[in-house]
Amino acid sequence: MTEDLHEGPLSPVAHPAAPPQKMTRREERRRRRQRRRRGEEMLAWVLVPLICFGIYWGVNAGFDFFGTSPGQVWDQLMQVKAMMEKRSGGPGAHG
Repeated sequence: MTEDLHEGPLSPVAHPAAPPQKMTRREERRRRRQRRRRGEEMLAWVLVPLICFGIYWGVNAGFDFFGTSPGQVWDQLMQVKAMMEKRSGGPGAHG
């Protein structure tokens, strides 16, 4: 009887093809939602970097068009701020 235990690998048993079970409406809706979320996620991984690059490129193109740079714009804004503070009597000097 112990000899039967070491005969070798078992041969696979062929199961009769079971008819595919129809999904309920709730399961179909859940699957559609999962697919849509997965698709939106992949689309976001592509579109967000493109949008960020487009904004960066647009800002640089705008600075080039006006013949300036972010550093120069910042310096001019600080000069305007200093002039406004001088005109009003300094920071915190409100009447």
